[in-house]
Amino acid sequence: MTSAAAHPLEVRSALAAVTRLWVLCAAVSLTALGVAAILSAVDPAEVNWVVWLRGAVVAGASIVFVFVTRAAARGNRTAYTRMRWISLLAPIGIVVIIVAPDTGYPIWMKLEQAAVGTIIAIIAVFLNRRVVRRAFVRAR
Repeated sequence: MTSAAAHPLEVRSALAAVTRLWVLCAAVSLTALGVAAILSAVDPAEVNWVVWLRGAVVAGASIVFVFVTRAAARGNRTAYTRMRWISLLAPIGIVVIIVAPDTGYPIWMKLEQAAVGTIIAIIAVFLNRRVVRRAFVRAR
């Protein structure tokens, strides 16, 4: 494990951007939960248990990944690897949710998930930059 001070400025900047993007992801999900709360009163047919579950899980996971990113910034390779895999796989799952015809997600939630998926794809770009990958090469 290496320290954050040993990471080049470019790596620290990338991880700082990733932290901000996870916060944005959480904010989008929390906003969706707020919309769900309003719609529950105005148009209950637009909100089901899937909306509540997905919104809460994505918001919670995003907040957890803020801390995972901080661990990676301290040189934790496992944290980096976990984040890298999630950032590559999550957008694929989100695309399935969006294109599947009967997932239980209303269109507004699919749009929210598209925004979240885009943010996570951007995170993947930052985490897969050569300089960042090299900072977390497995010690032999």
